[in-house]
Parts: sequence; C-alpha cells; structure tokens
Amino acid sequence: MTVIVMPPAAESFPAIGTTATVVVTDRAALRDAVELLREDLTELDRVCSRFRADSEIRRLEGTPGTAVAVGDTLAVHLDAALRAAATTDGLVDPTVGSCLEALGYDRDLAEVTDSGEPVVPVPAPGWWRLGWDLEQRTVMVPRGVRLDLGSTAKALAADLTAIRITSLVGCGVLISLGGDVAVAGPPPEEGWRVRVTDDHGVDGPGPIVAIRSGGLATSGTARRRWRRGRLECHHLVDPRTGLPVDSPWRTVSVAAVSCLDANIAATAALVLGRAASDRLAAARLPARLVDTDGEVYTLAGWPAEEGGR
Repeated sequence: MTVIVMPPAAESFPAIGTTATVVVTDRAALRDAVELLREDLTELDRVCSRFRADSEIRRLEGTPGTAVAVGDTLAVHLDAALRAAATTDGLVDPTVGSCLEALGYDRDLAEVTDSGEPVVPVPAPGWWRLGWDLEQRTVMVPRGVRLDLGSTAKALAADLTAIRITSLVGCGVLISLGGDVAVAGPPPEEGWRVRVTDDHGVDGPGPIVAIRSGGLATSGTARRRWRRGRLECHHLVDPRTGLPVDSPWRTVSVAAVSCLDANIAATAALVLGRAASDRLAAARLPARLVDTDGEVYTLAGWPAEEGGR
C-alpha cells in the first residue's frame, strides 16, 4: 500500500472497487483534475470490468473463437497485458480470470460467499492462446477463457490519466489507484512524498520515499481475501497452478519508469518467490520486499531501513 504524505491539493473518492486519489501542485486545477480522473475511470470500468455483463471484455468472451475488433481503450489495455505476460514468462497472465472464477471470485468481492465446496483449481489457459492482432486491433478469445486485466489495467490507467491531466491543466499531477502511483509534470520541490506500508490505513507504519517521475506500485496478499471450502484465498493467483500465490513475500514495492512497469514487476515478484530478489536486482529496479515474518529487504537503491537487509 502507498499513502500520499501532505499533498499540496488532493481529493479521493471510491471507484473501480478501490480508492482513487488525484493530487495536483496547483490547487486551482484540482476540480478539473478530479473530473478528468472520474471520466477515465468510468471508461475503464465500462471496458475492462469482469464483473459487468455489458463490459467490452465480457462481450469478447461471448464470441469465442472469433476475431473481434476492439475499441481504443481496450486495445491499449490488452496490448499492455500481453506485454506483461511476455516479459514475465507468463507469471503475470491476463487469462487468470479462469483461475479466479474457479476459486469463487466471479463477482464483486463484497458479494463473494463460501459455497463450502472443495476447490478444483484451474491453471490459466495461457496468454499465448489469445489471438491479438495489434495492427488490425482485433482479438480472438478461445472458448472457456476468462480474462482478468487486474494486474495491469489499474496501473496503466494511473499512468495514462496522470499524463492526460498534466497536459490539460499544466501542473504536476499524481494519481493513486488503490496505492498504485503514477506522476507526471513538474513535481513539488521536495518530490512527491509517499509512505509505503503493509497496512492499508493512512497511519500505518512504513518508510516515506520521494519520487519525481515514473511510478511506484505495491502488491501484496493481505487484502482482498475470501474463503472457499477449506482454502483461504486471495486475489493474486499463480497462473501455473490456478491457486492463490503461496509466496515468501507479504508485500513487494517497486519503483520504475511507469506505474505499469512497477506493478508488473511487483506482481511477478510475488508469484516468483525467493528468486524475485535476483530478478529485480538484475533489472536494477529499486524494490522493497517484506517477507511473511515482517523482515524487510531493500534492493537496487531503495533506501535502506533500520533493521532491514
């Protein structure tokens, strides 16, 4: 989780199942920035929500085996999701919607109930089975495949909206969607100060870091949990098994050139497990990893913490 510290001018509101926050360096631009963020999130929900029967992504699944032309927004998000899958060797896979449905997460989390039935895990069908044609902007979804863009859509939306707002209002902008942070335009003099914490409360413990460009994302397994039979489930699924990730890491935070890249790296690290530290270090991505015992590890220039490694 990331929490913005002492913002110059900010507003938060619930959207897409999380909390959306926009922060600007010019207080006079706040109202316009909020409206632009609301517009973009409304469009994101219309296109990418797997909980809306009328969303564009759900309509794709209704025509299995057929190449279907998609709109601008979905094209951008599908391309990003497939890039994430390719660069992580499938650790971040948009076909995990099939896994999540098998675990009972087939509606808004507040509506998920425990049927008591034992879990029969379904591994992800595989991102490579999607027939994506970027040039023609068409996609073919095989029969039975369910898409979930949750590992990329929120972070990409934060990036795109931050850029759009700063281009229109002319000041520095920070967008936070459920703690995934993207910044654009000129930052405050001291940089954007963000608290990184395992606790989703504003006052939760954790270090404060400053960023001036790009993005910061934290992935973790502490929230968005439910029970299915004897299995305790959470929203991060290992595409290889179809089961909730059993990771040595409780949370992983990454800074990168974009919020999308940060979130891809953080999510893949949780799935990969102990080997993630070597991968992040090799990619020279500043990262903070917290294991299940609360031990903190910092890599690649992330500020060291007292008692950490």
